[in-house]
Amino acid sequence: MRQKQKRFIVLSSVLTLSMLAAACSGGGSAPQQGSSSSGSGSTGDGKQAPTDVSVMVHFLTQQPAADDNPVKKLIEEATNTKLNIQWVSSNNYTDKLNVTLASGDIPDLVFINDPFSPVFRNMTAQGAFWEVGPYIKDYANLSSGISKTAWDLTKMADGKNYVVPRPRPSEADSFFIVRKDWLDKLNLKVPTTTDELYEVMKAFVEKDPDGNGKADTIGLAANTEPQNTASPIGTLGHIENSFTGVNGKWKWVDGKMVHNSQLPEMKQALEYMVKAYQEKLIPADFASLKNTQVLDLFKANKAGIVIEKAGSMKVYYDPLKKLVPEIKETDFYPVTNINGYNPKSPGFAGALAIPKKVPEEKMKKILQMIDTWMKPEVFQFQQYGIEGVHHTVKDGQKVIDTEKMNADSVPDFNQIVYVADPYASSTKIFFSEETNKLYKQIQDERAKTSSADLTVGLFSPTAQTSMAEIEKKLADLKTKIILGREPMSKWDEMVESLKNDATLKKISEEYTDAYKKRTGQ
Repeated sequence: MRQKQKRFIVLSSVLTLSMLAAACSGGGSAPQQGSSSSGSGSTGDGKQAPTDVSVMVHFLTQQPAADDNPVKKLIEEATNTKLNIQWVSSNNYTDKLNVTLASGDIPDLVFINDPFSPVFRNMTAQGAFWEVGPYIKDYANLSSGISKTAWDLTKMADGKNYVVPRPRPSEADSFFIVRKDWLDKLNLKVPTTTDELYEVMKAFVEKDPDGNGKADTIGLAANTEPQNTASPIGTLGHIENSFTGVNGKWKWVDGKMVHNSQLPEMKQALEYMVKAYQEKLIPADFASLKNTQVLDLFKANKAGIVIEKAGSMKVYYDPLKKLVPEIKETDFYPVTNINGYNPKSPGFAGALAIPKKVPEEKMKKILQMIDTWMKPEVFQFQQYGIEGVHHTVKDGQKVIDTEKMNADSVPDFNQIVYVADPYASSTKIFFSEETNKLYKQIQDERAKTSSADLTVGLFSPTAQTSMAEIEKKLADLKTKIILGREPMSKWDEMVESLKNDATLKKISEEYTDAYKKRTGQ
């Protein structure tokens, strides 16, 4: 811990010195190393000269795209740029990024894998990067091709946007998926409330939905392990959220952030899970199950409900088809909402930033480059590659040579600019037309009630040092209560103690202030 603190102090000191040096240098009046002219000149034939743009980004393939990559050349031609890309392995990108930021020698466009890291926060506060928010309205694809959710949740403490979010679908996040064929067999409808969800889980356990004459099925494939870093809750967390109506751990109540442990609905959710465990509606060993084991229960025809995205259907359908030949794709059925709640993702994965040393004229050209790159006729180059090289056309459909695409590192260009299909979490080109139609309809309905985690990107210094310990105590106690090792009265005691806990109060105040600043309240 001391080493990390020492390292951050050193980085912060270097950053401050870098900013002072930049301020004394005249603020980008002349090109600096790693940057180039704004590209405002023209060629001999009267065309606008390409804009030189230096880029730093990570790559995920075995080796990055070469400088003479044919797809890169097509992108350059379409965007009228000359790209000097510094590819950095994703394995050590954070270290390389911090060193680059501290040096002050920052490329014209840099991928920020965590736009809320202390280092990047510090630099934006010191004015090291362009505030792009006021310019976005001038670029159609940046303003409409990136969700409002992503733009809202990437605002810094001052309520301003210093990054262009790298978009991902915001709707149709992981939520309850139910076996529709089991529902139909038992004459049950798709649940819309926690009471109906309980009724379905109970029937899946007691009424032999798989028809094998054995009591060997469970209602919900559940555990407590976080699903991923972006959604740090276990399967049972989705039940909690369905009761509280909040995505995440904090809810905006009467003008302040309130931790979900302080909500009366949280106790109701806990009582619900105690009962579900006692009636064997969730796995007996839920507390120790890994995520892969939870998903395997559903694939093995042993569970009727799983937490997933609709777009993952094939992962479950193919193994189930071997066990249940009559199963249909649409039997992997997404629940629209429970108690009027369903989760929305932040809508971004990392972001792009432009350092202030880049002149305003060139900054606008870089935004134009990204905007043009997002056009379907340009983005298709990294989706499908070059016809005859990376794909062929058969019956009007592109058939991609995945091996050649990977060999030429074409997918790595997605790490710079990406276009998110709003239905990408629900539909796939290899799903049947009937399935895609159903999943789109459900996603459209979910969009009416979905909610994002409001605390994404909010900074609380106290939470950084103390919240993990509080969350662990709460999670441990919940598990013990569900398993019957502690009485429910222990939860009441914990809630009461946290009500007067100075640390949690401080975190609430800091989140409240940060949220008000970000939203301009």
